[in-house]
Amino acid sequence: MIASFLRSVSTAAALAASLFVAASPAARAEDDPATAAAAATAGVFQPLFFDRAARPQKPVGDVASIRFLTTGDFPPFSFLDADGRLVGYHVDLARVLCEELAATCTIQMRPFDDLVAALADKRGDAVIAGLVVRAADRARLDATDAYLTTPGRFVGRRDALVEPTPEALAGRWVSVVSGSVHESFVLDHFPKARVAAWPDETAARDALRDGRVDLHFGDAIGLAFWLDGTAARGCCDFAGGAFLEPSVFGEGLRIVVPAANQRLRRNLDYALRKAAVDGRLGELWLRWFPRNWY
Repeated sequence: MIASFLRSVSTAAALAASLFVAASPAARAEDDPATAAAAATAGVFQPLFFDRAARPQKPVGDVASIRFLTTGDFPPFSFLDADGRLVGYHVDLARVLCEELAATCTIQMRPFDDLVAALADKRGDAVIAGLVVRAADRARLDATDAYLTTPGRFVGRRDALVEPTPEALAGRWVSVVSGSVHESFVLDHFPKARVAAWPDETAARDALRDGRVDLHFGDAIGLAFWLDGTAARGCCDFAGGAFLEPSVFGEGLRIVVPAANQRLRRNLDYALRKAAVDGRLGELWLRWFPRNWY
């Protein structure tokens, strides 16, 4: 889930890599042909990380059942509704994958800090909560292909929106979270901008809303919901495009499985690709994410 990144290869994989636009700030999502090709239903943008022309082949060895693990405190990915039911994007995604695999599935809610231990103790088969597999964990954990990415983006005040180029930001104030990858990115790629580092996202965003800085740079997913929430007070909008460099902003949301269970990983990758090509992942995107963060 996003908590992990806020707290803190095949044809399909090659296509995903092309969407993870690297290098300079000039490399943005709208410049990428894979992203452009993702615009589907009625011209509405939907992210697509798999080759639409491909027809994924089902791997040998069926998966009869899957016990998914997730959290219950991070809307809209997974949370309890007014009736106490676990709902959200990840809940629906798990259901879609199980339908694609004709597998019987359950989804258990656990605290985020308990997910890895629960997987290791075989209390579940797969974590669908945005868990990041660190280098130190790769001997025991593996992950599927990405189904969503976590770009960095600028937001600015609607009454004075600035196109965030290195030239346009010269001498302008940009708020960031102190010590974050977003601060490092601005310092590296916008050397003439004036950086105002704040202790947390709330303070950095409020600085923009209140007109104390010209732009804010941060996590695109969190910003998408902030823009539509009450805290922003309708002040702001995205400025420019999404920055997708995976070495900086991470390699996206993936389902985590034990490294020893490669059959499950292969089946989940197949189900993700098939659901993407068939448009089912696009339908989930439109259902749960009212504002495009790419």
